[in-house]
Amino acid sequence: MKSHHPPLEHGHFYHIYNRGINSCKLFRETTNYEHFLGLYNKYISSVADTYAWVLMGNHFHLLVQIKKEDEIGIYESLNADRSNDSVRFQTTTNLSESEGPDKVKKPTVHRHFSHLFNAYTKYFNPKYNRTGKLFETPFSRIKITSEAHLKFLVYYIHHNPIHHGFCEHYLDYPWSSYLTILSPKKTHLKRDEVLQWYREADCFKQYHSKQSIEKFLELQIDKPY
Repeated sequence: MKSHHPPLEHGHFYHIYNRGINSCKLFRETTNYEHFLGLYNKYISSVADTYAWVLMGNHFHLLVQIKKEDEIGIYESLNADRSNDSVRFQTTTNLSESEGPDKVKKPTVHRHFSHLFNAYTKYFNPKYNRTGKLFETPFSRIKITSEAHLKFLVYYIHHNPIHHGFCEHYLDYPWSSYLTILSPKKTHLKRDEVLQWYREADCFKQYHSKQSIEKFLELQIDKPY
């Protein structure tokens, strides 16, 4: 299926996904998954809310909503030093290079994702004695415009480890949002909003157990990784 790369508009939902260049591995051991999630929180949490995610061996899927412009705020200029992940501007919670006047910078959302991928590449390459690009570019994104698509996309993201033979049940795979959505522990994930799409946790679990991956053919989900 042809992949589209629409602009990331404030207030809208997107399915964002990407894989290693030439399908190379992105995650080789537990610390890789943990490091990526830490960087994800650093670079993405201030510009987007996350509703579902999964990290696979050579690719990942995210369901996010780009925050409204007035929710993101501005960045204060620090200095001209570009040595730290090409970052020049800082808020209290995040770093990003942005557009705007010298002293007041408005964030450019796609650059937050670029900084995430660049920072992870700078961590991954020396660790495994490799050079060059790690992720395919541009990263893929599909705008979500219906609740039916949102609900199935959550299922599709959580089904990925089963589809690729990593496990037989969602509970058995640790690197997805399935367990977090059903957990009472504090999280940045928009858990309550996700459960509201299915009315309650039991309906969420039932939906996951009954849906079929064949519905992939009915909705624009992604190109198969």
